[in-house]
Amino acid sequence: MPPLTTSSITSPEVHTQGRGVTYGALAYVLWGLFPAYWPLLVPAQPVEVLAHRIVWSFVTLAIVVAVLRRWRPFLELSGKGWLIVTAAAILITANWGTYIYAVNSQHVVESALGYFITPLLSVALGMIFLKERLRLPQVVAIAVVVIAVIVLTVDYGRLPVISLILACSFGVYGLLKKKVPLDAISSLTAESAVIAPIAFVYLLTLGSANTFTTEGTGHTLMLLSTGIVTAVPLVLFGAGAQRIPLTTMGMLQYLAPILQFVWGVFVVHEPMPASRWIGFALVWLALAIFTFDAVRNRRKQSLTWPE
Repeated sequence: MPPLTTSSITSPEVHTQGRGVTYGALAYVLWGLFPAYWPLLVPAQPVEVLAHRIVWSFVTLAIVVAVLRRWRPFLELSGKGWLIVTAAAILITANWGTYIYAVNSQHVVESALGYFITPLLSVALGMIFLKERLRLPQVVAIAVVVIAVIVLTVDYGRLPVISLILACSFGVYGLLKKKVPLDAISSLTAESAVIAPIAFVYLLTLGSANTFTTEGTGHTLMLLSTGIVTAVPLVLFGAGAQRIPLTTMGMLQYLAPILQFVWGVFVVHEPMPASRWIGFALVWLALAIFTFDAVRNRRKQSLTWPE
């Protein structure tokens, strides 16, 4: 029998974490490529695209839940739980709708900004609503982001409304998700179930204006694909989150806005004057401070032995 070594003990865990990083990275890369996907659904207007996404996401996720036979969590969810799910459904609908509008109206860079500042907003929300204590680097990072938003407000000549709606809706959505006793797939299925009837009725009211049946088979298939496009990154994200630390997952999440930013600047050539670069540089500085602090704190915790 070969000797039992440290590497032989830890290799299964390393393999599991390696798969987790792969799953997580794929999820965020797919989310980062969304700016290339939503324009393919034109001439459907953003609200119609949103409605189709909600309906077909529900259909796709309901099939997944049925195959996995995971209906029990829905039956056991309390009335308060369903109220939280409803609030989460409203927030994710606002987030999805704003993002689709941003991409299809050439505001990809502004939408990327929203997802860059989301992690820092989540920390601020944790302090306000969950009474979490902030470390000094986190306070500094949030202060730098506030300065960045002021700089970008001057640059745009207005508040970066799209960025703030995306960050606030997703930040509060994440806060609510902590209160729902459902896994990622079940939670989104429940949220889709709440809002899907409204989306379906809206599509019916469009009549001949609904492009689902008027723009050819290819367009119909593209609208149907919104359900799969929503579900696949979510499943990958869930698989990754189960295998790697939250700190690692937190660093991977920057992949999505980085890809969105690159798409907006170098593919669709949205304007980036010097003042806008300064604003984004401040955001990236804040994220560097935030990430360095998170990694350092994680290492300190891993080196602390239980008493």
